[in-house]
Amino acid sequence: MVLREFMESDAEYITCWIGCEREFRMWCADRYDKYPIVPGDIIDNYRACSKNGDFFPMTAVDDNGVPVGHLILRFTDSGRTAVRFGFVIVDSCRRGQGVGRKMLGLAKDHAKYVLHAKRLSLGVFAENSAAVGCYRAAGFVECGVSEEFPAFGELWSCIEMELLL
Repeated sequence: MVLREFMESDAEYITCWIGCEREFRMWCADRYDKYPIVPGDIIDNYRACSKNGDFFPMTAVDDNGVPVGHLILRFTDSGRTAVRFGFVIVDSCRRGQGVGRKMLGLAKDHAKYVLHAKRLSLGVFAENSAAVGCYRAAGFVECGVSEEFPAFGELWSCIEMELLL
């Protein structure tokens, strides 16, 4: 597996990996205002976010060049030492096989060696236990709860996690 820059054709894969609205909300929280989204929604969002040079969408591809995972990295500080991961998703057919952990390892290396980050962070809903477990396995530790998000008549807690490089 390798991690490469997002290509617009990857958006078709990403939208197919989202099985239902609950998964969609766990993936994006409220960053998209409608469900389902289409590839053009991702492309438009990334174009808008990429204008300042602090936003890096990445896609993990298998040995055949087929996308198997996706995430974004973005600087959160003016000193460009803190990077936040977001929109983390793995091909629904490959979940539970270590793909997410490996993709996060590649993204961690990219953040450290290419972006020269010193700290990584992410937010994950406590209700998304598979993702929480994946992030822990990748070395992230919980450092608090940032917000609560109303969804489907429930109140989801967003766990903040970090990893120092």
